[in-house]
Amino acid sequence: MRYVAQQVYLLRHGETAWSISGQHTSRTDLPLTENGRANARRLAPVLAEQTFELVLVSPLARARETCELAGLGARATPEADLREWDYGDYEGRTTQQIRAEAPGWQLFRDGCPGGESPAQVGDRVDRVIAKARAVSGNVALFAHGHLLRTMAARWLDLQVSGGAHFLLDTATLSVLGYYHGIGAIEQWNAALAPGNGETNR
Repeated sequence: MRYVAQQVYLLRHGETAWSISGQHTSRTDLPLTENGRANARRLAPVLAEQTFELVLVSPLARARETCELAGLGARATPEADLREWDYGDYEGRTTQQIRAEAPGWQLFRDGCPGGESPAQVGDRVDRVIAKARAVSGNVALFAHGHLLRTMAARWLDLQVSGGAHFLLDTATLSVLGYYHGIGAIEQWNAALAPGNGETNR
């Protein structure tokens, strides 16, 4: 099977002020906190042990800074499809605040008014997966929590709603691979430093 040896590394950006508070952050271009920068640097020794044929990064500052601090900035190509889910009217709001006016709301099922639907995000993720599978070597992707959770679901041929089952902290490393030719998860949400985390909105 052509892709059986390929691994796709998913790197969620480091901590920001809004990842701590649980506010939904898509197009708001926040920098990393000092703790976020420190944790991003801890990714570098692990990634230095790997060889990557393709490195893609979200154009948002928090992902680009994480990529730089992790040692792969010089090799990275910006990829618009790796931007975080567009939360539209829910930008900057917590799940608790959103559910106060939309009881039972679930991002991976309902999407966001004024933003993206699950189908739209799924289409973006599928394009990134196609780019990754078009190369034979390993791939590194620097992006965002909800986007990468969607990618895990789609890699496994699940619906976008399946992303709700994959919690993902900041500055963590996850690895997608194959099991007898079908998409599989080799490692998930591996924290390389104490104190990583968020509210997993």
